[in-house]
Order: sequence, then structure tokens, then C-alpha cells
Amino acid sequence: MTLRFVDEGEGRALNRDFRGKDYATNVLSFPYAPLPEMAGDLVLCLPVVLAEAEAQGKSAEAHFAHLVVHGMLHLQGYDHEKDDQAMLMEAKEQEILAQLGYPDPY
Repeated sequence: MTLRFVDEGEGRALNRDFRGKDYATNVLSFPYAPLPEMAGDLVLCLPVVLAEAEAQGKSAEAHFAHLVVHGMLHLQGYDHEKDDQAMLMEAKEQEILAQLGYPDPY
């Protein structure tokens, strides 16, 4: 697995090129195939993550931890496009983060 930290320009280009969304997002997951192997790339956009943490009143460390867990779950096949999927994924995130000593990100 690769974990990369990028600036807004690269984050925006990756999100545009691979997801068709023309903005920098906090974390992108690029799973290698096939599942159930957990392998892939996580790309975190530093300026976006830091701005989100500040805007949400969270520590940068806790927000980074949440996004790494979030991205790792994507690499394992979790998704949040539908409400039932989102509930399952968020519950798993909360469980893992609590085990790591971080507060509920939601």
C-alpha cells in the first residue's frame, strides 16, 4: 500500500482525471485488484485536510487518522454512495477510531 500526501493542484487533477470531479478532495483511494486483498494507493490532499480539520474544530491528527481509516476501508471494498453502505462504513470507522483512541469523527 502507498500513502501519498499531495497539494491541491495534484489532488484536483487526480480527482478530475479518475472521478470526473473537478475539485481537490480530502482523500482518494485507488485499490489494486482483486478483492479481498487490501492493496492500493491512498492520496491525501494536505491543504484540504488541514482546512477541513480547522473548519470542523478537530485536531489535524484526528482528522488525518479518520481519513486514513476511511481510505483503507475503501481499499477493502467499503463505499458510502448509498445510505445503507454509508451507515455500515461509518460504523466501522467509528469502531476502528475508538480502538485507536480517537473521537467519533461524525
